[in-house]
Amino acid sequence: MSDTQVTGWVGWGWFAGIVLIIAGAIDLFYGFIAVFMPNSSYFVVTEGQLVLFDVSSWGWWHIVFGAVLILAGLALFTGATWARVLAIILAAINGIGHLALIPVQPWWSLIVLALDVLVIYALTVHGRELKAARA
Repeated sequence: MSDTQVTGWVGWGWFAGIVLIIAGAIDLFYGFIAVFMPNSSYFVVTEGQLVLFDVSSWGWWHIVFGAVLILAGLALFTGATWARVLAIILAAINGIGHLALIPVQPWWSLIVLALDVLVIYALTVHGRELKAARA
């Protein structure tokens, strides 16, 4: 197969872009809730300890990360190589983050991990087809 041949996998590249846009929108939503919600704090009680922290910095992280996810998802539709590389890195970071959340939210984390693996596979193996489909 040549680099310019387009197969059905190009749809998975577009799927990756849509998944990144949706994930970014969800992150933005969570971030805005954390930043603009009055008295937003989180606490965890462990053996003899109480951990309390303000979630506004967590919210700003989600706002920035969500915006980057949306921009990377939109850039995937252009077929740019940098967009594929950025999307793969962001999907890997997201997957690593959800590995840490498996004890807290096992089903959701496994679903997100599966989506991240599909995104990474589609973009690494068949990502060149996005550029060919755009041309």
